[in-house]
Amino acid sequence: MFKARDDLMPGSPYFDGTPKGLLTWPKLLKIGLPMMSIVILIGWRYDILIEILLCISIALMFVSVLRK
Repeated sequence: MFKARDDLMPGSPYFDGTPKGLLTWPKLLKIGLPMMSIVILIGWRYDILIEILLCISIALMFVSVLRK
């Protein structure tokens, strides 16, 4: 029926490649890690690291409740 290609992950639902605009983990890490590193370094420099980490935690909880 469908022929598997070697360049795709086994069991991938995308037979012609990933759809345009799909945010995958490698893309997310390339965007998120540098931004989070800069924010954490700024928080450490100005002694507001705990407040920044608290805000990040609250934001992640808020997003998880909205996506539920």
